[in-house]
Amino acid sequence: MLELSTPVKFVRRVGERVAVELAKRGIDTVEDLLYHLPFRYEDRLNPVPISVLKAGQMASIIGEVRGAALLHTRSMPLFEMTVGQGLDTVKCMWFRGAYLKDKFRTGQMVALYGKLEPSRSSAGKFKMIQPQFELLPTDAQGEDAEFSMLEVGRIVPVYETLGGTTAWGAKLGSKWLRRVLWSIFEEMESGGSPTHREDAAMNGAQSLPLADQETLPKSMRARLKLPARLEALKAVHFPEAGTPMVELIAATTPGHRRLIFEELFYLELGLELKRRRMREREGTAFTTGDGVRKAIKQVLPFHPTAAQKRVLGEIVTDMKRPQPMRRLLQGDVGSGKTIVAMQAALVAIENGYQAALMAPTEILATQHYLSARKLLGDAISPKTGRPYRVTLLTGSLDEATKRQARATIFRGETHLAIGTHALIEDKVDFANLGLVIVDEQHRFGVQQRFRLMKKDDALDPDVLVMTATPIPRTLALTLYGDLDVSVIDELPPGRTPIVTRRTTEERAGDVWAFVKKQVAAGRQAYIVYPVIEGAKDDQPELDFAHDEEVEAKTEATLSAGIKTAKKVAKKSAAKSKSAKPELFPKQKLRSATEMYEELGKGGLAGLRIELLHGRMSSDDKEVAMARFKRGDVDVLIATTVIEVGVDVPNATVMVIEHAERFGMAQMHQLRGRVGRGAAKSYCILMTGGRVSEQAEARLDAMVRTQDGFELAELDLQQRGPGEFFGTRQAGLPEFRVANLIRDREQLELAKVEAARFAREPDPKVSKEEREAVWARLKQQWQRRYGLVEA
Repeated sequence: MLELSTPVKFVRRVGERVAVELAKRGIDTVEDLLYHLPFRYEDRLNPVPISVLKAGQMASIIGEVRGAALLHTRSMPLFEMTVGQGLDTVKCMWFRGAYLKDKFRTGQMVALYGKLEPSRSSAGKFKMIQPQFELLPTDAQGEDAEFSMLEVGRIVPVYETLGGTTAWGAKLGSKWLRRVLWSIFEEMESGGSPTHREDAAMNGAQSLPLADQETLPKSMRARLKLPARLEALKAVHFPEAGTPMVELIAATTPGHRRLIFEELFYLELGLELKRRRMREREGTAFTTGDGVRKAIKQVLPFHPTAAQKRVLGEIVTDMKRPQPMRRLLQGDVGSGKTIVAMQAALVAIENGYQAALMAPTEILATQHYLSARKLLGDAISPKTGRPYRVTLLTGSLDEATKRQARATIFRGETHLAIGTHALIEDKVDFANLGLVIVDEQHRFGVQQRFRLMKKDDALDPDVLVMTATPIPRTLALTLYGDLDVSVIDELPPGRTPIVTRRTTEERAGDVWAFVKKQVAAGRQAYIVYPVIEGAKDDQPELDFAHDEEVEAKTEATLSAGIKTAKKVAKKSAAKSKSAKPELFPKQKLRSATEMYEELGKGGLAGLRIELLHGRMSSDDKEVAMARFKRGDVDVLIATTVIEVGVDVPNATVMVIEHAERFGMAQMHQLRGRVGRGAAKSYCILMTGGRVSEQAEARLDAMVRTQDGFELAELDLQQRGPGEFFGTRQAGLPEFRVANLIRDREQLELAKVEAARFAREPDPKVSKEEREAVWARLKQQWQRRYGLVEA
């Protein structure tokens, strides 16, 4: 009998060869295959009439093939097909569609899915460009007849293809999956065929009763009104007639809710277990006497806000406990997180320990180093009576300087070590590390944070994680679910709102005139470009917003036929590349180096201009920033190296060129470089070329609000959790069913239920059920998430 842990090769219609291909996509067992859920549904019991559809919407259409033809245009072959329902018709077009020439025949029934566009040649008619399609059975015989009831007359699931690059891989689409999955459910419910039972037994697969394949306690399911696991899986794959399409699309059917809750429950249970184990470990119990209070007062450049006082209190309370602190400190741009982190470092230092601050880039590490030296420069330690020693350690320093830095850290002469990933190299040993501060945490993987924490073999140091990008609550509950959270929700006094405006490159002259006017008034300005030099320049720190790619992904994964078309298109494109220009040429990006030369001679002639980008040496970057801070430079032309950590109160203008290419969080960070003084400040978002719908939404949000938390939520909705930080975040769980944006309520419920399950044994839950949950957690935590202690 098949069970959820049975290797997928024992499933009918799979076998060894297909199983190898499925394994490449993370599908090894029957359970993995069952959790490859439909990404949409088509109601083929009550198909939507063409007459009620509207242009611009994504639509599923079932109709009859009325005619098809392969047209040879000057640029490429074009396959056209007309599909009809009574008097209403839709024209379908596939570019480079020669491979479809013998695919369809007149009178055949076909299901289509794609975006409806108005026809230019026929008023009131529609066309579909590159729609997904599926041929429907009419006079099916043999095996096709057996499964024809899965294709028509019901709500039909549609899947992302599991096909590989082999000749037969394109066949592993929705139709194949429906048949395989239906067979799995039938076999599991009936006990399986004798042949498959014998094969599985010979290969060590054990048979379990269906009840034993449950993963949630019965009393919990009853209380939350959740169906059994296999019942939920079957209802999601093969919805019964009458299931509301709205609930299927929104993933709110009882079956969907059960599977989503299960996944989030085990994630939150694992995080709860991590928190509990952390409380059992031995850390340092810091004390906060008069000496610590005196040290902290020395470094306060202004009266702290109520939010800063509250957050420092939360941090110090943690540090006084004998268990290691694990806390996330977040706040909006300019809220004063760094000064709070420095005060926490002084608590450790005045207790005789060292502190380490790790930043993701050299320029940010250097900024922290300069800020720390400025803060601590005149301060004297009440404990030692000597000045504090701050050491910088980055990869680009010469070997002699790095060797000296490592020596002072090892001997304990360094009180505060600031650096990049160079701090976690094996050569770096701390004498007595008590506090680790990780800035811009989202740019580090959890493994890097873990390595810095393990620098001292004695006791676990306290860890304070800072992020300049506000984290939406859903991500705080998952990615940072093992950390306690402190939020600075108040800006220091004297900050003025920043006026944000949009404009286009056609009005660049007006922008440069405005910059000159601000400089004439004694102010300074930043101008930021997406690349350093040339349109093809690859600048890794840029959070490019690839709208076209995102939009293509969200619409749908193309069917097997379209996949083949892409391969044909690639080959044809390769042949014709040298002969013909691109149909949609890419917009030329203005670069920092190019515009530094151009503006110096043109729009900003007469002003003192400096260039700053990531490829400059550390010394050159430091000199450029120091000149700008002193006021020796009027305009700093830069890339995103100035995104965080730069504080020049006299700068009042931020111009972001090609703003449509930047992510929302990154634009918000750049805007935060101005508005740091009492003078009115401005952020100008200049766009060039075509602006996509997603970019329009980002730019409108930037003009509308300066609330970083509101922007973070919008950014998360646009890009999804996986790409929220611009690059794939190491440590972010990959969900099979749940969606952090859509399933917020389920996530909150899962957190409550996980804490309840871990806190106290429920008398209604049997010992066997509890043990089964913990066993499942261990297996799922390692296999699905692989999260480490960090």
